[in-house]
Amino acid sequence: MPVAFPWDEAMAIGFGVLRLSSRDFWRLTPRELAAVLGPRSPASAPSAGELAGLMRRFPDRRRGDRV
Repeated sequence: MPVAFPWDEAMAIGFGVLRLSSRDFWRLTPRELAAVLGPRSPASAPSAGELAGLMRRFPDRRRGDRV
């Protein structure tokens, strides 16, 4: 069964976040609107182990760096 288009979400992002005018919002192409909405699944935070690994690989400072 087809899923209804999330118009409430699209309008909330278009008007509330991007502050588009009604004219500009309704002139968006379907592809532009899809890009505005972005990925539909929420991003997950890295686990503690993944974060520790990233911090080791990409430290903010190196030993001996001046602050």
